[in-house]
Amino acid sequence: MSNLEQKKYPIGQFDKPDHICDIELDKYMKVIKNFPDKLKDLIENFTDDQLDTPYREGGWTVRQLVNHIADSHANSYIRFKLALTEDNPTIKPYEEAKWAELQDSINIPIKPAMRMIKGTHQRWHVLLKTLTNKQFERTFHHPENHTDYDLRYYLAFYCWHCHHHFAHIDNLKKEKGW
Repeated sequence: MSNLEQKKYPIGQFDKPDHICDIELDKYMKVIKNFPDKLKDLIENFTDDQLDTPYREGGWTVRQLVNHIADSHANSYIRFKLALTEDNPTIKPYEEAKWAELQDSINIPIKPAMRMIKGTHQRWHVLLKTLTNKQFERTFHHPENHTDYDLRYYLAFYCWHCHHHFAHIDNLKKEKGW
């Protein structure tokens, strides 16, 4: 793996599990529950200069990553709710890279995004803890990928997403000696 690939995918690309048992679901739910505090602990003492440092050449800044996490996880939570209340709804994709270039992602303090992450994850965790195995089988359709995703798979993906972006920031912090 090249250095650029290692920086892009520090924990590797998402590898879809063949089977997700209840024990794995429980682990995933704990990731959703604990991620906001883990992220806060990682970045709470960052200066504006540190927040405005890209995690890799050509990559987003830490500030953009935090705002991306808020945007992405709010979208994911809503996709869960859509799948639970509609029959295989077609979700609305969005241009993540363009969202990351908007002023609310590059120019404001990260506190609003951190509050969004905390609130989204609190609600998401409560929702997840109430789901039955049958509800985890519910799906939504992703029109760009031409694929139906069930909620077990999607939860596994978002746990990877938490670890993926956490590793971006953690590796930058180690590299810079912060």
